[in-house]
Amino acid sequence: MKHYDAIIIGAGQAGTPLAKKLAEAGKKTAIIEKRYVGGTCINDGCTPTKAMIASARAVYQARKATELGVEVGTIKIDFKKIKQRKDDIVNQFRSSSEKGLKNTKGLELIFGTASFSAEKELTISLNNGGEEKVTAEWIFINTGTKTTIPDIEGLNEIDYLTSTTILDLKTVPEHLVVIGGNYIGLEFGQMFNRFGSKVTILEKSSGILAREDQDISLALTKILTDENIELITDAKIKKITQDKKQISITLESGKIKKEITASHVLLAAGRTPQTADLTLENCGVKLDDKGHILVNEKLETNIKGIYALGDVKGGPSFTHIAYNDYTIVYRNLMEGTNYSIHDRPVPYCMFTDPQLGRIGISEKEAKEKKLNYKVAVLPMSNVARGIETNETLGLMKAIVDADSKKILGAAILASEGGEIMSVLQMAMEGDITYDRVRYCVFAHPTYSESLNNLFMKIDI
Repeated sequence: MKHYDAIIIGAGQAGTPLAKKLAEAGKKTAIIEKRYVGGTCINDGCTPTKAMIASARAVYQARKATELGVEVGTIKIDFKKIKQRKDDIVNQFRSSSEKGLKNTKGLELIFGTASFSAEKELTISLNNGGEEKVTAEWIFINTGTKTTIPDIEGLNEIDYLTSTTILDLKTVPEHLVVIGGNYIGLEFGQMFNRFGSKVTILEKSSGILAREDQDISLALTKILTDENIELITDAKIKKITQDKKQISITLESGKIKKEITASHVLLAAGRTPQTADLTLENCGVKLDDKGHILVNEKLETNIKGIYALGDVKGGPSFTHIAYNDYTIVYRNLMEGTNYSIHDRPVPYCMFTDPQLGRIGISEKEAKEKKLNYKVAVLPMSNVARGIETNETLGLMKAIVDADSKKILGAAILASEGGEIMSVLQMAMEGDITYDRVRYCVFAHPTYSESLNNLFMKIDI
């Protein structure tokens, strides 16, 4: 039985840098990965989807080029080339991460599936056969999540797609039905619509992006429907069947009953933590009712020396949050700091086109908390940079504290919405009040310059 100072289960965006840093600090370290180095982000999430979304945006821009006085002729897509470009980028990122682990002195990369056999003991079913037992003083769980399979009659009898398997399609679906109207479903839906698929998105709530403010949801709804994407809300799926030619979906939306036929169905109705293989009952680590690992504000479980990082612990499921988890744990353990996840900023960006960049609280949350707040809204059709570049869809929205004048949150549905949101995040981090942003000197003509105009909407 091998003993290590530290073992990391899962080579995702928290586990990989943590393993390297611990080994570089002199700790005898092992990292166990059952599939690919890089986790969801590199292999099935951010990297491949954003690469393909860039191709879909190029198609859209080409179609809009006549509005700018540019004639491009017949627009054709080479889906094989789009997929190959995506695969090449994924392989580049993955191999670079794997090489980084293998070249780190004092770090062992083990490919296999780990499960707890005792509190600080793991049994690894090796991918190349056989079994290995290992122990460590510190164990870090970074196993992530996988697509949730909803309980729908007939679903398990059809060849459904997940956010992983859809990336392996060799041809563009004729009619893609997406179950779920949130970030993953909307990104894939718009992307394949631009590639030429007919797209229908089914959302069980009364609107897409159910957690966002209604004006943001409605603005994106109009943008997507104007691209001929069908959105069905209040959708209750009753049954799914498949024959050799097509998939049939029976559903209700309000009082209306419908039957939709499709060539492909994508499941995008949530993520499930990957804790089943870990046999956590053997070490005593506690889970919540959805299977997420329970941690304290320092990311430690109820068992001393066992930590959980990234999506597997619940909370915001973003790559940058997983990476921040690593920095908190490493600095606390190795540098004696006292960082926690309490009240850390949670920025995120959905890469529909236009993007939705979000930071802080929404107006809905400000109302629920009964805060004394003000709202500033600026349509992108009033933004000079947007008009000049023909990017006028969406809006900027900010929530501010009426008393302190601090910025509480923002939703930027705009071209480069994530970048504009990041400017406001920096203001929030530095306690820069909205009136100072209102009179700040920004370079002209940029999108960020319109933050002047956004905060003009509030009486100072």
